[in-house]
Amino acid sequence: MNPFTPAVIEHVEDVLVADPIAQRLRELGFVNGEPVSVVARGPVGADPLMIQIGFTRFALRRAEAHRVHVNPAS
Repeated sequence: MNPFTPAVIEHVEDVLVADPIAQRLRELGFVNGEPVSVVARGPVGADPLMIQIGFTRFALRRAEAHRVHVNPAS
């Protein structure tokens, strides 16, 4: 996803049966239908990513961000 490209969260992927990282992402607001965008990338390997949901920004490692599946906003 390119920076400032609006998208909508489809789902957060669970890697384990009781995945604590996926659960924490959902608790932070990474839930189905929520608008999201990448606002910045780290200087080395584009890691971490600065993600914005509403007025809140989160720094996610790329491995965590790969769990969040999105669709382009219409």
